[in-house]
Amino acid sequence: MINGINHITLAVNDLDRSFQFYVGLLGCTAYAKWQGGAYLTAGELWLCLSVDSAKPTEDYSHLAFTVSEAEFKQHVQVLQEAGVEQWKRNTSAGDSFYFLDPDGHKLELHTGNLFSRLSSVDGDPYAGWQRFK
Repeated sequence: MINGINHITLAVNDLDRSFQFYVGLLGCTAYAKWQGGAYLTAGELWLCLSVDSAKPTEDYSHLAFTVSEAEFKQHVQVLQEAGVEQWKRNTSAGDSFYFLDPDGHKLELHTGNLFSRLSSVDGDPYAGWQRFK
């Protein structure tokens, strides 16, 4: 039925602040900006920033961005120097850095992919683990 994620929209309280964060700090590519939002890309992901009353969740829901292993430490250092807040320490396979955007949306930089995660968990399965492919 579905064949992918079309886009992700994040509510933001201050468009200029969020635009600078996603474009200037994270390196997203800007395509358009208007009074109520902006269209960006992160790799192949279409990301929309929409001015609204941002109310991020308190659960584990988050958005993870892929970074190369070679550049991971450099990206983390840039984020730390910018004063981003870390919301979780990495306890899973692959390098990850968990941080918040200016509105409190939970984000992650991650070097792995689905197949590296599956391989890792196959070696030390989660409770009730079922592998389909």
